[in-house]
This record gives sequence, C-alpha cells and structure tokens, in this order.
Amino acid sequence: MTTPEQETSPNGYAVRPVERWRHGAASREDDCVAEEMPVAMVYNGDTFAVMMATPHDLEDFALGFSLSEGLIERPDQLLDVVVHTLLEGTQLAMRVDEAAPGARIGQEERARLLPGRSGCGICGTRDLEHAIRQGAPVGPGHTLTHEALEQALRQLHGLQPMNAATGAVHAAAWADRQGHVLLVREDVGRHNALDKLIGAMHHAGIQPGDGLALVTSRASYEMVTKATSAGIAVLAAISAPTALAVELARSAGITLVGFARPGSHNVYTHPGRLQPATEQNPS
Repeated sequence: MTTPEQETSPNGYAVRPVERWRHGAASREDDCVAEEMPVAMVYNGDTFAVMMATPHDLEDFALGFSLSEGLIERPDQLLDVVVHTLLEGTQLAMRVDEAAPGARIGQEERARLLPGRSGCGICGTRDLEHAIRQGAPVGPGHTLTHEALEQALRQLHGLQPMNAATGAVHAAAWADRQGHVLLVREDVGRHNALDKLIGAMHHAGIQPGDGLALVTSRASYEMVTKATSAGIAVLAAISAPTALAVELARSAGITLVGFARPGSHNVYTHPGRLQPATEQNPS
C-alpha cells in the first residue's frame, strides 16, 4: 500500500477554541472536535461514492468499504491504495483487479450514485432494488458466553480515544471468544467505523466467525448487511435494532444483540450462539 502524500491528524480530531459557559461564568478554552471531511472512493479512476468520514485508518476503510459494498469479492482483489490529501478533502485512489465488480463502474452506474453522508447508509443509491442487499448466510461460527460479551463491553469503554476526547464518534470493535477486545476502529459515521473494523480484521488475518463485533450505535439494517458481507456471526449493538435489521439478521444466520449494556442485553435472533458459561460447549 502507498503511504499518504500528506499526514492527517494522528488523533482523528482537531483542537478549536471555545467559549465554555459553566454555572453562570464564561471561560475561553481549547476543545477537541472530531474531524469529518469528504472521502472520495475512487476505483480504477472512477469515483464510486463520496463519504463523510474521519480521515483516520484509511487503508482499513478502503478495504472494508470495498468488501462490504461488493466492489471486490476477496481482499486480494484490492491491489493498491493511494491516499491523496486535497484541498477539498481526501481521495482514496484504489486499483482493483479487472475481474472485481469495482473495475466495472460505468457511466450509467456513476449517474446513479450520490454522495454519502456519515450517518446514512442508503443515500448512495437512487434505485429501490439497490437499497437493500441480501447477502449469503454467514457460517455457523462458534458458541460464545454472555460473560464474554460483558467482558468486551467493559474493555471497550476505555479503548475509544477519539470519543473520549470529543464525545462525537462511534466505535466498532472485535473481541475474541473470551471477550478480549483485539481491534477497535472509530469514525463519525457508524457505517464507516464498521467498514474500518472489517478492513482491519482482514489485515490482521482474523476469522469473522471466531468472536463477536460490538458497535456503539443502533443496529440498523446497513450494519447487519455489512456484517453479513464480512461473515460476522455475532453482532452486538449498545442501542436498539430496527425491525428490518432483525429480519435480515434472522435470514442471514446472524446472532443480533441490542441494548448491550453492563449487566443486560437483548438477543433478537439466533440466541443459541450465546450461552451461560456453565452451559457452553467446548469448541
């Protein structure tokens, strides 16, 4: 992979002056605010989408986005990524194998696409048939314990430096079967954070059935779709799922957890993958 031409903030946030009002008194201080800028996803010279994202972990973003959006079918089809830092934002210039779907973005396809917002997973398409993608069912995965999920939740709280500084970004994390968090990626967009995690998992050689993904957002249908494309068998969100997300998870074979909080969580689909520690079968 090619290194960026110009470094973005290594922290994923910027410092700006603010007038802080507390208990009837004002003070001038510096405040940390999350970075958000247009990131153009360019495949073999053709722009597929412009996402509003935090310009951090961009090579993970390039790989995860390409996989979850079906622009490549295997990680090795992404041949190169060059990060161009421009006045208007950032461009991820990707070179993909000629056999990959991303190599065939034609004029008709480009006319259909719109810029993507950081909080929106559907605004890159105009056609109903492209709005909801039903992926192949995930594999059987492994049985995990409810205690492992609790362990991952406890660890994740202290592994979000961007959010600790700004209070404005989402995180997506990967934990092993014991609940040890191995990877965390952050972004202003929940979909972007999950894409970055998917890319980081492939870069690290992590098997998607051998643990669980945890996201600090709601479980919308797009999050389930991306998890399905990555083969993730257990997806836990700290907020609520939508009805469509539940149905997609059920048909894809994903164990979907919502309202994952210390001491409680709801399992909406395929609850057999999560068991009390005393009932877990060795695997």
